[in-house]
Amino acid sequence: MVQLLKVLNNSIQKGLMLKRLQKSQDKVVTFWFEENPVQAQEGESVAAALLIAGVKYLRNAQVSAKPRMPYCWMGVCYECLLEIDGEQNQQSCLITVKDGMHVRRQLPAIEKI
Repeated sequence: MVQLLKVLNNSIQKGLMLKRLQKSQDKVVTFWFEENPVQAQEGESVAAALLIAGVKYLRNAQVSAKPRMPYCWMGVCYECLLEIDGEQNQQSCLITVKDGMHVRRQLPAIEKI
């Protein structure tokens, strides 16, 4: 298990995971992640677009504050929760990007106290 985690971490750091396989003819949209512009293909999920753009993690665990990333990609695990257009607890793996959308990480409960 430890070896698998090392391989995954190396792949992520080298940018080998979540790349577009080919140029798409879809419209390119720009949305904002924590005040930074991100370009994505129309139809991509917010989570996929962020990870393709090089974002290292999407949220922090509520108690430990450790970085978390999407796991199931179908709305079951809730590891992809983000604030989207001012609404908290949005499942970013299920929401498609829209031009001008504003996305932020949510603060873990430990930081809210």
